Amino acid sequence: MNSLRVRIAALAGVVLLAVLGSTAYVLHVRDQQREAEASAPKVETRGDLAALRGASHIVFRNTALGDGYGQVAIVPVTDPGGSRAITPAVCERVFATAADALCLSADRGIVTTYKSTVLGPDWTAVRDLPLTGLPSRARVSADGKLAATTTFVFGDSYASPGQFSTRTLVSALDGSQNLDLEQFQLVVNGQTIAAADRNLWGVTFADADTFYATAASGGKTWLVRGSLAQRRLTSIREDVECPSLSPDGTRIAFKKHGNLPAGQWRLAVYHLTTRTETLLAETHSVDDQVEWLDDNRILYGLARARSGTASSDVWVVPADGTGTPQVLIPDAWSPAVIRK
Repeated sequence: MNSLRVRIAALAGVVLLAVLGSTAYVLHVRDQQREAEASAPKVETRGDLAALRGASHIVFRNTALGDGYGQVAIVPVTDPGGSRAITPAVCERVFATAADALCLSADRGIVTTYKSTVLGPDWTAVRDLPLTGLPSRARVSADGKLAATTTFVFGDSYASPGQFSTRTLVSALDGSQNLDLEQFQLVVNGQTIAAADRNLWGVTFADADTFYATAASGGKTWLVRGSLAQRRLTSIREDVECPSLSPDGTRIAFKKHGNLPAGQWRLAVYHLTTRTETLLAETHSVDDQVEWLDDNRILYGLARARSGTASSDVWVVPADGTGTPQVLIPDAWSPAVIRK
């Protein structure tokens, strides 16, 4: 009996220490967040939403600490560092056109769930689209008719324990059609790749039928051109991830791995006609969905270097390899440019 009491007392002590340790950690994180919020420069959030939408603007996820964190915001292209308008939409990843937006969101309850939602002009939900896992990428075609989502999923038979793979869906924004790119034929250098470890991600649309994406298998990645009508993906070149088509349709901005350490990438631009590659002046590793500000400049998100914060900034760099990267929108993530 005494032995049992000792074991129970010991277990209670372990549980108490675990609870105290967890509580201390949570309090420490909260203190860090409060300090970061107090010391962070305040962004102006009194922009006129209707007025901003009437001209060329940038839609993004607001990462300024405090009220409005995680909500979709808008700034004018002519003054991206100026006053922003905050919408009611809360998204992990957002992409938009002049009429609609695609919002990938998280509901962090006891079990975290995720949604892909089409937002109307008033930034409220119009309909849900299928979503299969942890949100990663979102894109909408220029005509506002097609949406592409990429998510991370666990449990594929070829994946090692703890690893994930991707699922990419191309959906009609009206909900009438949903296509899984894993069901498309993948042709690399003239050979059909049917391996179980095929992964597709990072769609960028060219028109109502043609798109570009990343395909991966056997440890290699390729830029592929896809056809929705033919259900076919054809390789163009190797070592391309998260492509983004330029407004004039001539170039692909992307991240490449090259011979960098695992988990690191370098931004580059590939010319579809001349087949030439240009490394950009940004030397930090960028793991984001790249966007074009115009035909000459690239936008991308970078996490804030300071530890203990959940902030990030949107940077800009020339697309021709010259210049110096600069912060374009502080406290921002996931940019989409609406040109008028």
